[in-house]
Amino acid sequence: MNVHALPVGLRTAVGEVPSRHPSKAAVQDPRWPRIAAALSALRTNGRHAVRIVDGQCGVGTLLLQALAEARRLGFTAIEGRGIDRSPPLIGRARSAAHRVVDPAIGVDFVVADMVTALRDEQDLPADIVICHDLPQERQPDARLMLHKAGRIVIDDRAGSHDRDIAA
Repeated sequence: MNVHALPVGLRTAVGEVPSRHPSKAAVQDPRWPRIAAALSALRTNGRHAVRIVDGQCGVGTLLLQALAEARRLGFTAIEGRGIDRSPPLIGRARSAAHRVVDPAIGVDFVVADMVTALRDEQDLPADIVICHDLPQERQPDARLMLHKAGRIVIDDRAGSHDRDIAA
């Protein structure tokens, strides 16, 4: 991963690794066990690179914890993208991302509509897409975009959509 391809404010530097202390908010999230299991399964199957998209990232806590977990598991090229409609929340996520100082991790947070942003992800689907359950009126379009944007989709439901985790 080319760290210098990231926006200046989100570049990482050599020498410091993400916190090894898990975020309490992240690990108490009901999606966390499935995120950790998906990362572990990908790594067990020989993957060294992983790409994670959080479609409703808020302040980025869960995405940043997932990136740190990927690094802890031994991934050597880790890319994260957080999407949210709220500029203040994305601002806070970007501030938190400044503390991620590891050349193996690249992270970007963008203000965008989730469905629109996920359309952009279809060309190169992420390994894992994280989201919350969606309002009823947005579900058909969003559900389709989620499944095209990622191989493993993890939402608030107990079950998640997985497409061939071994690949």
